[in-house]
Amino acid sequence: MRKAFIQLHIAVLLAGFTGVLGRLIVINESLLVWYRMLFAVIFLLIISLFSKKIEKLSLKKMLPLLGIGSIIALHWVTFYGSVKYANISVSLVCFSAVGFFSAVVDPLISRRRFQLIEILLGLMVMLGVYLIFHFDQDFRVGIIFGLISAFLAAIFPIFNKKLISKYSPDTITFYEMGGGCILLTFVVPLYMQFMPVQSYVPGLKDLIWLIILSLFCTVLAFNLSVRALSQISAFTVNLTFNLEPIYGILLAFLIFKEHLELGLSFYAGLFVIFTTVVIQSIRVAKNLAT
Repeated sequence: MRKAFIQLHIAVLLAGFTGVLGRLIVINESLLVWYRMLFAVIFLLIISLFSKKIEKLSLKKMLPLLGIGSIIALHWVTFYGSVKYANISVSLVCFSAVGFFSAVVDPLISRRRFQLIEILLGLMVMLGVYLIFHFDQDFRVGIIFGLISAFLAAIFPIFNKKLISKYSPDTITFYEMGGGCILLTFVVPLYMQFMPVQSYVPGLKDLIWLIILSLFCTVLAFNLSVRALSQISAFTVNLTFNLEPIYGILLAFLIFKEHLELGLSFYAGLFVIFTTVVIQSIRVAKNLAT
């Protein structure tokens, strides 16, 4: 379990770079995610030539993985939409609402009892998000996108938890990235009717950032988080990912000087969210010790 906890935190650290890369990449958010998932599939295929860890599945077994990949694709599109309509800091903090959604949705899907401590921690996160939502009306569209993204992010680890005992992390990652890519192949042209762009092809800088995003922040990070799910609950995984805003926000402050755009309410909300992560980390650490 200790190894799984370390893998999880490495995945969260890598995920902290996604917001920065989303701002550096100038193409539309739906195209960004389509390229991200396409490149991830290509990288996984290349890796599988040496590792042989991707299993060939029947259509019946493949469909649940493709469906989860579609949820992931929509989660990423709304996340990057939040980055572009608000900023990195706001979108990453909204992502912290995943803890609340997970505390509510996980028991319903997994058919287990509701945990009062999980509900309370989730509500603390929502209080933090509310403080940030309240501070600036200019970011409200981005915040709404961020909350939709958080809801979708709470769902797919719960379904993945049920599949980790059946398939290898490489197999899960490959088919889910492929499922998201297939969905977006049909969705992107429709999305472009409302959000038209001048070019569907990324420039050289965008291409470099997309490769980094796909290889390290997608293939490696997603693989590590799936491995962690074999030992750690979906709620703990989701709540630990609330550290992603901390890493991402610090990077946004250093690179884009976003601290100049944010007020006192933002930091109050951030403090509340960080406190919930610390409390849950202490709870997990006690479980590891016993």
